[in-house]
Amino acid sequence: MDLGDGAAGPDGRFRFVGRQRELGQLLAALRRPPAVVLVEGEAGIGKSRLVREAAAVLRAERRQVLTGLCHPLREPFPYGPVVDALRKADLADVTGFPPTAGALAPLLPDLAGRLPDPPQQPTDASGRRFQLLQAVRSYLTALGPAVLVVEDLHWIDDATRDLLLLLARDLPPQLGLVLTYRAEDLPPKGAVLGAVYHHPPGTAGSVIRLGPLLEPEVRELAAAALGPSATAALGAALYRRSEGLPLVAEEDLITLAEQGGPHGRPGALERLRDADAPHGLREAVTGRLGMLSPDAAAIAETSAVLGVAAPEELLADVAGLGRERGAEAVIELLRASLLREADQGEYALRHVLAQQVVYRAIPGPARLRLHQRAVEALRARTPVPLMQIAHHTLAAGDRAGWLLRAQEAADQAIAVRDGATAAPLLRRMLDRPELAGEARSRAALALAGVAANSLDFRTDALVLRRLLDDPGLPMEVRGEIRLGLGLGMLNENADPAGFDEVERAVGNLAAGRPGLAVRAMVALALKEAEGPAYTRAWLERAEDAVRDLDDEAMKAAVHATRLTLMACQGDPALWGLTERLPRHPDDRAVLRQTARALQNVADTAAYLGHDRRAAALSAEAGQIAARVGSPIVMFLSHGTGLRLDALAGRWDGLEERLDALVDEYPTAGGARAERAVVGGTLAAARGRHTRALEHFHEAFRIGADQMLVGIELRAAAGLTSLHLARGEAPRAWAVAGQAVDTARRTAAWPRAAGLVSAAVEAALACDRRSAAERLAAEAGQGLDGCDAPAAAADLEVAQGLLLDTDPAGAAGHFCGAARRWRGIGRPYEAARALERAGDAWRGAGGAGAVEPLTEALALYTEVGATADATRCGRVLTDLGAVRRRPGRRGYGGSLSPREHQVAGLLAAGATNQRIAEALFLSPRTVENHVAKVLRKLGTDRKGVAAVYPERADGPERPDGG
Repeated sequence: MDLGDGAAGPDGRFRFVGRQRELGQLLAALRRPPAVVLVEGEAGIGKSRLVREAAAVLRAERRQVLTGLCHPLREPFPYGPVVDALRKADLADVTGFPPTAGALAPLLPDLAGRLPDPPQQPTDASGRRFQLLQAVRSYLTALGPAVLVVEDLHWIDDATRDLLLLLARDLPPQLGLVLTYRAEDLPPKGAVLGAVYHHPPGTAGSVIRLGPLLEPEVRELAAAALGPSATAALGAALYRRSEGLPLVAEEDLITLAEQGGPHGRPGALERLRDADAPHGLREAVTGRLGMLSPDAAAIAETSAVLGVAAPEELLADVAGLGRERGAEAVIELLRASLLREADQGEYALRHVLAQQVVYRAIPGPARLRLHQRAVEALRARTPVPLMQIAHHTLAAGDRAGWLLRAQEAADQAIAVRDGATAAPLLRRMLDRPELAGEARSRAALALAGVAANSLDFRTDALVLRRLLDDPGLPMEVRGEIRLGLGLGMLNENADPAGFDEVERAVGNLAAGRPGLAVRAMVALALKEAEGPAYTRAWLERAEDAVRDLDDEAMKAAVHATRLTLMACQGDPALWGLTERLPRHPDDRAVLRQTARALQNVADTAAYLGHDRRAAALSAEAGQIAARVGSPIVMFLSHGTGLRLDALAGRWDGLEERLDALVDEYPTAGGARAERAVVGGTLAAARGRHTRALEHFHEAFRIGADQMLVGIELRAAAGLTSLHLARGEAPRAWAVAGQAVDTARRTAAWPRAAGLVSAAVEAALACDRRSAAERLAAEAGQGLDGCDAPAAAADLEVAQGLLLDTDPAGAAGHFCGAARRWRGIGRPYEAARALERAGDAWRGAGGAGAVEPLTEALALYTEVGATADATRCGRVLTDLGAVRRRPGRRGYGGSLSPREHQVAGLLAAGATNQRIAEALFLSPRTVENHVAKVLRKLGTDRKGVAAVYPERADGPERPDGG
């Protein structure tokens, strides 16, 4: 076969045509790492060829290019495509790896001598995923300039997708990530990395969507391959048959070259034009199969049946050929371009479409025998590929055997914690009516076990619900299924109905499986939305049940839950019990529960106002978590530290640190809500009210939807205060009322700091004095006997607000609250209380207002609350505490400093209302300033941005709108 001198590309095949723009786009992104490039296109469109062309260029620039492939019949080997790519790295210039890379040693045994010792593996799935992400990231960082390519993501397993998603959000600085996929083969409504992926800021990249070649490009392809034989008529016929799909055009060109070209075979063009297959592939492949030797045809059929790349000896065994004949047949197929070398020593048909054509061309009886021989040959391999054996057993028509093999494959997948591979198998098994008795129970329990942490939980849930109606399953089995279903519902989207399933599971499990029943009771004890009586009752049941169990770790889990609930209620006895938690037990599972208890108490202590104690406990929890391998506790400890930074006024770089926290666990609703609450607080303090509203609304939604009571109350307090600042008293009262109902129902008054004072102020603004008084009294009763300094300080603010006819008395309460806030270590809250004290004294004639306002101004300035500081400074100026220079400078036709601020805000698109909020001016004053700015600039409102490029130099400009 002669394809002409101009045909060869880097893979020895056809000239690269019609993709120069896409190649430039791909190279431009990868030369500016970090970068994520998605290459999308149908089968045969040229995705792999584009990537190979780019790889050849990048390797010449001394960048490593590591490629991994996703397969339709994958074995239960989590992260296989990424691991396959990593093992191909050239480590000659790598001087060493960070300790975190040691987690890859078990997955890369050939490189174990170059990697650090593997660390202790966490027991929870999220912890293992985080540990592996850190290992992959540090490994790739050590390689220097590199590109990681993962092909065929439409076949990706959930674990690998999750890993790539997290990696894409935080790429090493010198890494490019290229992902290829077929959009039409993604799950319904699916995205290549899941719906939660968004292109991260600071990362280059794009989506390259490959379309068909144009007719001139197909003609160029033909001319390069066939030379003078490629007439215009032939090019047109090739284009019509291929419809611009490169794979089909190339298959036809191979056929024509083998036949000596159209001039050597006068009927070739006519046959090409008249072929009835729309893409021409079936005829091209089957035609070439007919020209093969019997041995080569047998190997081609064997490859089609196996469905995945296979080594030469396996192909020969299944085909029934000896090793020597098999090797000669493989060489013949490679020369005929029917077979390709997919990996080192493994071969597959050139394309999935060719595999389908060959497979369908095999007569039924012959196909069954090949599947049977595949089962026999695969059983002899090490490790045994159980997934492939199960597939071939079913394809051979042995349904009973398939059920056994599928269970073995599922068990293997679960053993290596690859639930994403096990779940589809288990679902298919449970759909078979012949699966009955103990085997059905076993499969049902296996699915229930993996469902709670499944990324495809909704599909699993449909099967689990059907199983609950199966009268053939024992009660204990249904109870365990119900528990898995309920916990999955809670993990998936905090669906409150999950608690209903968990509660029903208790009755099913109590007699036969008491340990699982206790696990369910502990989950129910944390259903805070039902109120303390409900949670206390379930906790007491769990404590009664666990006494009879020989399970110290479960007892520790129950005790940790008790401490968590005590903290939520501000119980003063909490601290002594916390001190007595075991710090050095022999059982690591018990120590893990100690870390959990310490972190839960620390998190709640920050709500209560024990900020210094919260910092110490959270740090200790993080240290213990590092010892026992509990990344989730380490993550939560980090989050508590950032919340304490926000409360202490350590605001520099805080939003960026919170973004990084969320990127660690993007699905953690609590972290996203925390970022939103803090973001809302900072935006409001800086005069960006629209942004603040967006943040607080997001946090309030997450808190309400996911039953995060503390978050809901904090977000509601922020929203209420913001609506009040905007003069929207009815909205403020509506938000506050909903949150107060939550605090009342859950007895969360010890954690309602900020909400009570905001709600009282909203009630007063709506002329609901009696409601305000009742609320303050109720909150005071709820705090009776509680150790909750923050709520006590907030209650004192509320009491000051109620003394609006007694300015001196009100100021006394506000100053008392400021002392409390300073004692806790929250300067921003202290400043707000001091400003209230100053405003109260102003209402009494001004005497005594300067001192608290001056202190407030200093604290606002210290933490960076620019809008608050501006407002406070204006009041001090009006009181004469800050002297104006005598006289007023005239600016003539130039803009005054205030007019510059207004012009900058107008250029940013701000409305008069937003300008008034940002600069603390009355609407009428803003109207006057705007009129002067427009007159001096000689333009209208829409033209300001074109003639005034500077931005405002005062408080941060608000969001437009």
